[in-house]
Amino acid sequence: MDLRSLQASPRPGLVNLVVEIPAGSRNKYEFNQEAGVMALDRVLHSSVRYPFDYGFIPNTLAEDGAPLDAMVIMHEPTFAGCLIQARPIGILDMLDEGAHDGKLLCVPAADPNQRGINSIRQIAPVQLEEVAEFFRTYKSMEGRVVDILGWLDADAVPALIEACSAAAQQS
Repeated sequence: MDLRSLQASPRPGLVNLVVEIPAGSRNKYEFNQEAGVMALDRVLHSSVRYPFDYGFIPNTLAEDGAPLDAMVIMHEPTFAGCLIQARPIGILDMLDEGAHDGKLLCVPAADPNQRGINSIRQIAPVQLEEVAEFFRTYKSMEGRVVDILGWLDADAVPALIEACSAAAQQS
């Protein structure tokens, strides 16, 4: 799977998101760039499961040295390697081992039931806390220190995507 031709953002307000981990999974898959396939990285050794489909925005480079992380709210899980055009509605702002590690929260552009969702303010606070708690718990079980700084709304997304796209072009 060659992702070099995929733009991070095909048009304003949308991103290309490649799913690595379907919602409900304890398996942590990561895209292996050299082989062009999804690879099993590890199995989470806690009882938590990914709350949403989780993956990355191709052709970006976040501060942690990996592509920008992203989650997409789906009514049914997809599969590892699935490409979704999605609308980012916010960012989970966090530090992982002291390094900034923001994660986009998105809704799929192809889902008419979510067409009107444009902000994390439209997502139940308990659902947002569930996502934050997932990262706190699974990283803690791996002995990593994570600091959840909070949620940023959709207006913070374009600057992050632009910075991560520029970083990828410079690498």
